[in-house]
Amino acid sequence: MPRPTIAEVSALIADLAAFRQDRTPADHAALMQRKADVLERIAAHTPGDADAAEVARLARERADALKPAD
Repeated sequence: MPRPTIAEVSALIADLAAFRQDRTPADHAALMQRKADVLERIAAHTPGDADAAEVARLARERADALKPAD
């Protein structure tokens, strides 16, 4: 799992801010998936950080809850 880049994190933050103006449920779910992915990658590269792991876990739970039923 590669470490997220500063550019990737910056793009995610910009997209989160822009999301407030124009959103659909599908857009929201996709954005939350991206957020969870980045947070999981951050946690993977900080193995002793329990807070990072917990934030990543909660983000993944939220993202998975937003996935449409297949």
